[in-house]
Amino acid sequence: MTDRLIDARGLHTYYGASHILRGIDFHVDRGETIGLMGRNGMGKSTLLKTLMGLVVPRAGTVDVMGRSTLGRPTFEVAQLGVAYVPEGRGIFGNLSVKENLVMAARPGTRGQRDWTYERVLQTFPRLAERLDHGGQQLSGGEQQMLTIGRALMTNPDVLILDEATEGLAPLIAREIWRICGLIRETGISSVIVDKNWKHVTQVTDRNVILVKGEVAFAGTSDDLRSQPEVLDRYLGV
Repeated sequence: MTDRLIDARGLHTYYGASHILRGIDFHVDRGETIGLMGRNGMGKSTLLKTLMGLVVPRAGTVDVMGRSTLGRPTFEVAQLGVAYVPEGRGIFGNLSVKENLVMAARPGTRGQRDWTYERVLQTFPRLAERLDHGGQQLSGGEQQMLTIGRALMTNPDVLILDEATEGLAPLIAREIWRICGLIRETGISSVIVDKNWKHVTQVTDRNVILVKGEVAFAGTSDDLRSQPEVLDRYLGV
């Protein structure tokens, strides 16, 4: 069983003539939580979409669980144990909360069934109160909880969370950060994109900052917090 769950090397990704990712190396090891940060337009979401097979790089390699995923459809990347919570959430608005969760339920790549329907509802009590509500009837924060809960129902080895708390009220954002910490404690690897570096570094082991499609910083959370000049230069704190 490999400890290197995702290994991307030399990624060059384009949108048309626009060169977005410029030779990025990025990896996720078993049990670690990584913060992916940077100002808007620096390539964070493009990197996640490249890892998931939603965007095909012109150069570079992506291995998931030791297998090359270049050219594979996104559902095959998911079947290798990667759950993706996209910016915009992507819930099924015409399905109920219960249906959104149950339709995603499956054992993980090692047969693990740690995240059951009952456990998700215990973790997200707001969802338990809204089981018959349609996805479109939920608030933004409840939709985010539903999307994370649905991802956990797949019992993933890696959870990718794009814009974890964007647009959420502070109280709801605090709940999402609590859940991120809980997921970390269960041993699931995570990649978290969010603009609030203080909250990100409270739940991450390691952080990567992108600037114009290149890695400008890579180091531990303690390393990042101890370098205010890096935070100021790249995140505008």
